[in-house]
Amino acid sequence: MIDPSTIERILDAANISDVVSEFVTLKKRGVNQLGLCPFHNEKTPSFTVSPAKGIFKCFGCGKGGNSVNFVMELEQLSYPDALRWLAKKFHIEIEEKEESLEEKQLKDERESMMIVSGFAQKYFSRYLLKENEGRTIGLSYLRERGIRDDIIAKFELGFCPDGKDIFTQAAQREGYKMDFLEKTGLTIKREDWIRDRFGGRVMFPVHNVAGRVIAFGGRTLTNDKKVAKYLNSPESEIYHKGRTLYGIYQAKRDITKLDKCFLVEGYTDVLSFHQAGIENVVASSGTSLTIDQIRLIRRFTPNITIVYDGDDAGIKASLRGIDMVLEEGINVKVLPLPRGEDPDSFARSMSAGELTEYIKKNETDFIKFKTQLLMGSVENDPVSKAKLINEIVHSISVIPDTITRTIYIKECSRLMDVQEAVLYSEIRKIQNRQSEDHTRKELQEIQVQAAKPATPVAEKKISNPFETEEREIIRILLKHFHNEAFEFEDEETHQVNKYSVGSYVLNDLQNDGLVSVNQWVREILKIMEENLDNKDFDPIKYFTQHPDSEISQYASNLLSEKHIQSKRWSRGGAFVESESELLYLLVPKLVQEYKLKNVKLLLKKLEQQISETSKNNETEKMMEHLNQYQNLKKVMTQLSGEGLGYRTIS
Repeated sequence: MIDPSTIERILDAANISDVVSEFVTLKKRGVNQLGLCPFHNEKTPSFTVSPAKGIFKCFGCGKGGNSVNFVMELEQLSYPDALRWLAKKFHIEIEEKEESLEEKQLKDERESMMIVSGFAQKYFSRYLLKENEGRTIGLSYLRERGIRDDIIAKFELGFCPDGKDIFTQAAQREGYKMDFLEKTGLTIKREDWIRDRFGGRVMFPVHNVAGRVIAFGGRTLTNDKKVAKYLNSPESEIYHKGRTLYGIYQAKRDITKLDKCFLVEGYTDVLSFHQAGIENVVASSGTSLTIDQIRLIRRFTPNITIVYDGDDAGIKASLRGIDMVLEEGINVKVLPLPRGEDPDSFARSMSAGELTEYIKKNETDFIKFKTQLLMGSVENDPVSKAKLINEIVHSISVIPDTITRTIYIKECSRLMDVQEAVLYSEIRKIQNRQSEDHTRKELQEIQVQAAKPATPVAEKKISNPFETEEREIIRILLKHFHNEAFEFEDEETHQVNKYSVGSYVLNDLQNDGLVSVNQWVREILKIMEENLDNKDFDPIKYFTQHPDSEISQYASNLLSEKHIQSKRWSRGGAFVESESELLYLLVPKLVQEYKLKNVKLLLKKLEQQISETSKNNETEKMMEHLNQYQNLKKVMTQLSGEGLGYRTIS
């Protein structure tokens, strides 16, 4: 358990900009910062960070909150574990009481898998450097490949002892359960035997964006061709190969700073580039490049240079990845390597300066790459040349940005000696076909859904007819809770008393017995009522940093939204004071509107009840409802006559 004072220190230190910029490239926009949302796929930034308020808000997917909420959502952590993550980042020491057996059992399964993976990394790294087998076999291999000690430490490389289940036994002695050793893929268990998955292999830990170990790649040192050279962790709750990039944690800072990312294939390619001083590099880890991997890069930069092997397989991989990268609105270049070279061997064959110079001279855009690659064999063959042009045009057609697409069409026209009008015509044909295919798929999906048997209707979420009014009331209370905007004269003493916005609103709502159907609104108002006399109570800080992520996100969303004034409020170009100067007018009107809407809804319900009791000849009940209806009508008339000449919200 983390004590409250430590939690407060963590929340005070956890600057929202510093936390978010670990995962998202932010650009200043007025007083706020803007970037691509890490929670959903978007090409136009709608993710906003407010350093002054200490909150984030995505206007695309709706997620919002404070630093803790951000880490919880992105890393799928519990509230305490998100606090621990932040404490580690901001160098705050946490003293916790020992966990009980029950607390240990309640630990999230995903977190348990992370902990097991973290232990495995430390075990493998220690074994590589401290044990005779690790030094003799594993460390010797790495040094033979020219990998320096600082790179070994930076990427936390290791060695898994060669044997049946040496690592598994060591992990169990330390108290790690077989269940999680199996789920992470570190141990393979059958009915009659158990063994280590990576026995006798040099280990490459795979880190997520936050730097936690989620998987491993193991390189065998045997020459047995029946044994796979590289073995990777299986897919698990914490590791999805197609969504992960090797080296992203070590590269993200340089990718952001240099606004560019080199994409290679393997683990050692990344290590060799780092060793040559080029650190903005990640690897797809031998898997075919995926959309999720491209989107992960796009969070840090819109510029990718593909650097694959100089053999036929590497060239095909480059060509395959180009269209996928272009489709995501990313600028793509290709760095062709000499025949037979790979990024690892090529980077080790020259100095850092020579490699940087080679990149500058040979990095090329995808049109030139495709043209240079294929043009030699089709120069005198019109059919093959037409096929090449169609291939390049197809790549251009997937580019979402019109201006970028136009520039590439001009370049293609110049290189291939084809009129721009012809290229535009071909692109329109391709886009029309794509549109037709998309429509056909949608129709097929509708037909499939229609053919499915009906399922029971899920329980509907309670709708809130007063959501607009309640959100505005809570927003006003968050921002102006202690503001003494009202003065009332005591009838007996004639003394002028001042009242805060919080006292005015809460007392008024309580006197009329108005209760929200929204649980977060009820909880927020209850806490505010308890703190009416507490001058140290800061509602913005309290609710945006609330341990309940639903409440903190609700409050953060409200503070992120712009207050919409009625056009009548500022018509004719008249000077409009700031909100804080108009509270004495704004707050009473807002409460009146809320009450009036409640009354109108009650009247509507009574009309239905009067109609039903009349049909059923329930005269006594009908008269009772009529009496209530008349009394409510008087209340509505009174509320309507209290200066509601305009609405405070639209």
